Amino acid sequence: MGTYKISELAKEFDITTRSIRFYEDMGLIQPERKGSMRVYQRRDKVRLKLILRGKRLGFSLAEIRDLLELYDTNQLDTQLIKMLKIIDDKEAVLKRQLEDITIVLEDLNTARKRCEEALERSKAS
Repeated sequence: MGTYKISELAKEFDITTRSIRFYEDMGLIQPERKGSMRVYQRRDKVRLKLILRGKRLGFSLAEIRDLLELYDTNQLDTQLIKMLKIIDDKEAVLKRQLEDITIVLEDLNTARKRCEEALERSKAS
């Protein structure tokens, strides 16, 4: 099938029609209109898939828009360089978060041991 209804895309990607309309409002996808009905082409479906993938990877909508615009202009090298920069930035953020999580987990384990030791001392007395 060459065209899609909003409900079909929402079902396929397991998102709400409201989300799809939001991406349309943000200019990330541009369906055709037949009266009040939106008609999505294969290009819109591919862009929606890329938007959702970008969101899962932690990209902002502005970053996703930039990448889609580069894709539209066929500037592959520029797009790949920008994508690598975004990936490097996301990786750095995730590594910092992982370090923070590791520290918090260690603190929680220390607190747990102290509580267990205090409870054991309390039972022994």
